[in-house]
Amino acid sequence: MNSWDVLSTIINGFPPIATALMLAAVLAAMILFITGFSRHGIDFIKHGFRQNLLNEELMAKLATKEDIAGMRIDISKLETDLETIKVNHFGHLKNFLTELTSILVDKNIINNENKARLDNHLRGM
Repeated sequence: MNSWDVLSTIINGFPPIATALMLAAVLAAMILFITGFSRHGIDFIKHGFRQNLLNEELMAKLATKEDIAGMRIDISKLETDLETIKVNHFGHLKNFLTELTSILVDKNIINNENKARLDNHLRGM
């Protein structure tokens, strides 16, 4: 007894209407699978026919040329702001270091000659 004999005995055990309905369901499933597989390939097994909805959602999330142009403007504005912050921050740092050298002279940690040298170096930056 082979597998075809087992299948034959199972099918013969069903009423003819149930067998016809089961055969129609299997045929419809095979047609759907062949259609989906021919359209979407192996992704059909993962996502089914819902891929079209997924693709539309993905396409809606992609950036357009206008979005990219707006991002470039925002990036250039950000770069300008960063340059401004760097200049202002460095100016504050120079003022702080000048004040620090004055305090070091007041505490007799460095002499006026070293302070003048440090101030000249800070002016050169």
